[in-house]
Order: sequence, then C-alpha cells, then structure tokens
Amino acid sequence: QAQLKESGGGLVQPGGSLTLSCAASGLTLERYAIGWLRQAPGKEREGVICISNNNSTTYYADSVKGRFTISRDNAKSTVTLQMDRLNPDDTATYYCATASRTICPRYYYAMDFWGEGTLVTVSS
Repeated sequence: QAQLKESGGGLVQPGGSLTLSCAASGLTLERYAIGWLRQAPGKEREGVICISNNNSTTYYADSVKGRFTISRDNAKSTVTLQMDRLNPDDTATYYCATASRTICPRYYYAMDFWGEGTLVTVSS
C-alpha cells in the first residue's frame, strides 16, 4: 500500500528556516513527480512546489520562489523541502503529494495522492 509520510513541521519565528521531509513507501518514487501542497487555516488547499524525475522544479506558488527549494532522492524514496525566510503567510499544514507522471503537472490539482500533512507555524 502506497504511503507518504511527512515530518519536520513545527514552530518557527518569522525570517527563520525549516526543513520538511517526506518518506514514500509502497511505490517506486522515480515513476512520479512529487511535491508539496499546503492548506492554511480557513483557506483552500493550494499548490506550492513540485520536482520532476529529471529534477526540474515547478512552482505553483509565486510567493515561495527564491525562498523554498525542493530536492529528491529516488534511491532513498525521500523528498525534502527547504524553506527559508519564512513569514506568517507560510503558516499551514504542508502535504507531500505525487502526480501519476514523471513530469510535474501544469496544475497542482493533478497531484492526486498525498499524506496526512505536517503543521508549520510561523509566529513570533
């Protein structure tokens, strides 16, 4: 049974950094584009970022460009999200998600399988 398990969430001060990890099991990660969605309190889920199997990055949220970096390790079945210069607008539950293709989809809602999420709170 396929599973995505996120970790690394927590409380961080504005301007700080946080690293999220996602461990994939029950699937062959190299067959999938993988990335992150997020849902802020009271808001709809939105796409953040995605990495294709050729390591190209697709940004779904313009606000994270230059601050968030995604990487993947197919051998370890993991994906990492490095988040820098965090601000309160980044507060959300972050979900690791895959798309049934090796190249990131144009639209984030094509990422149709996700984990349970990890909460990131940016506050002083």
